[in-house]
Amino acid sequence: MRILVTGGAGFIGSHCAKRLAASGEDVVVLDKLTYSGNRANLEGSEVEFVQGDIAEREVVAAAAAGADAILNFAAETHVDRSILGAAEFIETDVLGTYVLLDYAREQGIRFVQVSTDEVYGDVPEGVSSKEDDPLRPSSPYAASKAGGDLQVLAAVRTYGVNASITRGSNTYGPNQYPEKIIPLFITNALDGESLPVYGDGRQTRDWLHVEDHSAGIELVLREGRAGEIYNVGGGEEVENGDLTARILDLTDADASLVRHVEDRPGHDRRYSLDTSKLRGLGWAPQRTLADGLPETVAWYRDNRDWWQPIKSGEYMAYYRQQYAARLS
Repeated sequence: MRILVTGGAGFIGSHCAKRLAASGEDVVVLDKLTYSGNRANLEGSEVEFVQGDIAEREVVAAAAAGADAILNFAAETHVDRSILGAAEFIETDVLGTYVLLDYAREQGIRFVQVSTDEVYGDVPEGVSSKEDDPLRPSSPYAASKAGGDLQVLAAVRTYGVNASITRGSNTYGPNQYPEKIIPLFITNALDGESLPVYGDGRQTRDWLHVEDHSAGIELVLREGRAGEIYNVGGGEEVENGDLTARILDLTDADASLVRHVEDRPGHDRRYSLDTSKLRGLGWAPQRTLADGLPETVAWYRDNRDWWQPIKSGEYMAYYRQQYAARLS
């Protein structure tokens, strides 16, 4: 099977692209190579690479020529950046998704939209989000992803597109751009820099290793039904404060690095996913946070040559804009 993986030089996309290539699939990666896209993430894998924007129809048609399926990882993904400015999120996550869907409709090929648990918004204690729950996005990022999801469902109903949606929980592992909490805190701790914890640190997230996330997406590609949504969650809920303490312990960093800073506007308190539907297809996470987090810390400790060059230039400009006032 020939598969176009959009956003395949990013974090989750690169892991899934390499997984599919290793299984013998013919994989083409299309990536715009914005700040978080990195061709080094694909080293060691036999994939074809095309640089380009999913919002440009001609680029998509050329990259997807002969494809049997499209896996759409391409997205602007960071909540904090969406709060600073949402235009790029709308362009990629909404318009880009439309362009890909329209191509899949014309060609009659399989389409999988990789989405996020953030579209459900805050989840009360004792409740886990199910696939048919209402969408209540809190951030511009989550709203842009919800817009993409709704386009997929409409395309299935109106045009009969063979499309499914996955909604993943917070994901961690090697090669993650160091703006998200786990790689940010690991790399800051290794460098003796502050760990900026938002608010009281009691926000709860459901953590999932990137290899388990990739396995769930692959299963939906192969066996998911058109028009269906599948939650992909690790089932390990951890408060940000507890996660921070674990990272301090694993990096041998001092607790004095922790700084409680002004919270993010509209910050969701808790995410939790009901994964019964995907488990019914035979999927289950294979890595616990107790195993996966130490492995991830070790990867960042051993691969400074990957992340140290990143934490300059554009990254540093963003970091100062986001945290300088909070940490002052």
